[in-house]
Amino acid sequence: MNAILDRLRRPVPGRRILLTGAAVVTMDPELGVLPRADLLIEGDRIAAVGVDLQAGDALVIDVTGAVLSPGFVDTHRHAWEAQLRRIMPDVNDLGEYVTSTLAGIAPAYQPQDMYVGTRLAALTAIDSGITTMLDFSHNSRTAAHSDAAIRALAHTGIRGVHASMRPHFGDWDGQWPADLTRLHDTHFTGNPLLTLRLAALATDEVAGPDLAYGHHLARTARDLGIGVSIDAVFGLPSSEAVLGWAKQGLLGPDVSLIHCTGLTPQAWQAIADTGANVALAPTSDAQIGLESAIPAIDEALAAGVRPGLSIDVEVALASDMFTQMRALHAVQRMRAVHAAYGTGDQPTRIGVADVLDFATLQGATSIGLGDVTGSLTPGKQADVLVLRADDLNNMPLNDPIGTLVLGSDARNIDTVFIAGQVRKWAGTVLDVDLPALREDVRASRDRVLHASGHGDSRV
Repeated sequence: MNAILDRLRRPVPGRRILLTGAAVVTMDPELGVLPRADLLIEGDRIAAVGVDLQAGDALVIDVTGAVLSPGFVDTHRHAWEAQLRRIMPDVNDLGEYVTSTLAGIAPAYQPQDMYVGTRLAALTAIDSGITTMLDFSHNSRTAAHSDAAIRALAHTGIRGVHASMRPHFGDWDGQWPADLTRLHDTHFTGNPLLTLRLAALATDEVAGPDLAYGHHLARTARDLGIGVSIDAVFGLPSSEAVLGWAKQGLLGPDVSLIHCTGLTPQAWQAIADTGANVALAPTSDAQIGLESAIPAIDEALAAGVRPGLSIDVEVALASDMFTQMRALHAVQRMRAVHAAYGTGDQPTRIGVADVLDFATLQGATSIGLGDVTGSLTPGKQADVLVLRADDLNNMPLNDPIGTLVLGSDARNIDTVFIAGQVRKWAGTVLDVDLPALREDVRASRDRVLHASGHGDSRV
């Protein structure tokens, strides 16, 4: 297998790779699930999916006993916080998180800390099968902070979306949103794996009116031809904001609304009517207790909106998409049965295919990349997972989607391709010096905690 890896790592334009013998979960509505099939990668794209493909001079890799699937898409993660993982696992509410992390620790971050946190988050994403990650980078205190976060995405090889926003609190250079033009021209014209978006908040409740989405920010994004991701979409104030945006023509397929917890039926109808997208954060809503604390899956589906999924804040939450899928699957089905209990009504439950759709194709669509990734469709980018279905926790393979959603975790992901390039092989993320990374992460954590008055070190 090392010989195969050596061949994969050699720079060969238009290289052809044939993965053979796996169960293929395409997430393409027309192709569906193929119980035993092949997938052909040519260069950075998927060339073909089918049974007994003939590929001539392709490098053939036998993946019998595996499941192939599209890479997961994380539609919203505050990646700069990664070196603060689980520092407050039992955070009680949004206010506690904002006070501790955004107001208390974030102002101590230097550009190098942005780089370390974002790189750690992106490498962890790749390890757990997330091939596309939207970094909602809301600690851009200087242009150098933004540059560092973008470089971290580029250096890992992930399909990275940098959603830029100024910090909520503390000193900063006042460069945002004007600096988006420089970012666009500097970082996003020569790297097809990187995408720029504007990040904003729904209302002025958390950090004032400058961060609230409206005409000025919408015009900035549209002048640059980039999408918008709006965080903290909660409750009645955000519902009123959504209705206002719809009336003013500020919503559309280029806008993604994050959380959407506790919105009114009228707001949901406006989202559906304008074609705006939704990114849910299942464990964030439930565990931190955001607004109603119930992920808005039923409300989204009732409005005809199929959402993407996201990780949100690693200071308190799990880092992987398997957790998000399982949490949403369980919570929605619990709510459905509970609502029907004792009534004789038939509960309407989502299934494993739904949550995998949210974690792949719908996630890509919600951040403007639905034509690029999210399914194993010929012509799309080759963002592919090879997941071992014959491992102890997965054998025997009976249902490929059920195995992906309910049985698997990061240890089962053998190989990850992003744009046809191998990023994880035989269970190990490539091009990572783990001892050096550990040293960088610990040093960054200790520095920001000390500088922010939270102590000199942790375990």
